[in-house]
Formats: sequence, structure tokens, C-alpha cells
Amino acid sequence: MKLSKLTGSRKGRVALAVIPVTIAASVLLGGVAQGAVPVSFAISGSEFKIGADKLEGVGFSQYAGVATASDGTEHPAAIANIEDAKLYNLCQSVVEETPLGKVGILISAGTGKEPAKATDLQIGMSDLSGTAIFKNIRIGVDASTVNTAKQGDSGDFAMDSDSIDIDGLQQVSWSTQAAVFQLTDLSLKITDGTECF
Repeated sequence: MKLSKLTGSRKGRVALAVIPVTIAASVLLGGVAQGAVPVSFAISGSEFKIGADKLEGVGFSQYAGVATASDGTEHPAAIANIEDAKLYNLCQSVVEETPLGKVGILISAGTGKEPAKATDLQIGMSDLSGTAIFKNIRIGVDASTVNTAKQGDSGDFAMDSDSIDIDGLQQVSWSTQAAVFQLTDLSLKITDGTECF
């Protein structure tokens, strides 16, 4: 299985594009914060970090996949699907080297009583850490038969569970997409390289 291709960007253009990107992202995420628009986004050729104090998910599966950049470079990825997710104190960061030094985007949400919420969440990740609890887990099932709407290729190793809870989530990802991403208490900042962890 291949993730949708990640779009390309040249590092030298980041500094020039930072203002338009911020405006576009603010408009899009403003709508997302109201639960008004579907979301599908990926970071081109760069991994980004996602952190949360706690993730609570219902309907979970995971199997192997590939994230393909616009230049054709393929990156092995673990594909995780969560049908309904709540993320408490969510943080997402991406940093690029530019002629002006490091430039980053730092997004936070779900910092108050209401968590950030995602429906049909799919993540292509290279690293994950935290303390996890799975309910009714199955390990070693065929990826084409996992108990989520999105499935992997026949014959591939996979796992699934009715639910997943992760405390102290730290994740390095190539892509994240969701049918709807509701970002309560949204904050987006341009930084000099600050990351979630």
C-alpha cells in the first residue's frame, strides 16, 4: 500500500513562503476548528513530530506501508488507523533549514477541557513512543482483514484492537490525514525551530 504522494518544496523558498503559508493554514485550520471542513494534509519530504499528553482511540489497526515523496523517494512507514480519536494537549511541529536558519511551524490544540478530535485518522509514521493500552488486541492478522475501514495489502502482517489509549504520546511521522480534524483551542505559530519534543 502506498500513501498519497507527498508534495515537494524547495528549502530555499521556505522563508519567502512563510507568510502565505501561515495565512492559508490559518484559514483552513480556522474552519477545521469549527468541524467544518475535511482535512487531508502531508509534509513534503520532511518528517514532523506529533505529541500529546494522552490519545484515546476507538477502532485501531496498524500495518506496514510506504510514504512516497514527489521525487520518487520511498520511505518505509507504519500505517496506523484510528476510527475516532481524542488527543489531549496536542502538539505538531515541523522544522526546515533555510538561508535564514531554522524556520518551523508549531501547532497546538486541545489544551483546555476539550481535546482535539479526529475521525478516520490515518498516520504514516517512522517512530512512536508512549505507554499504550490495547483492548481486545489481535496481533499477526492479515492486513487486508483488519477491523477498520482502511486496510493493508493481503499477506502483510498487521494488528488491530477495539481501542487504544496512549499516555505520553511522541510520534515522528511522514503524513497525517483525517476525514475531520476538530482542533479545539487552536494555536499556530511560526518559530525559529521549536519542536514538540
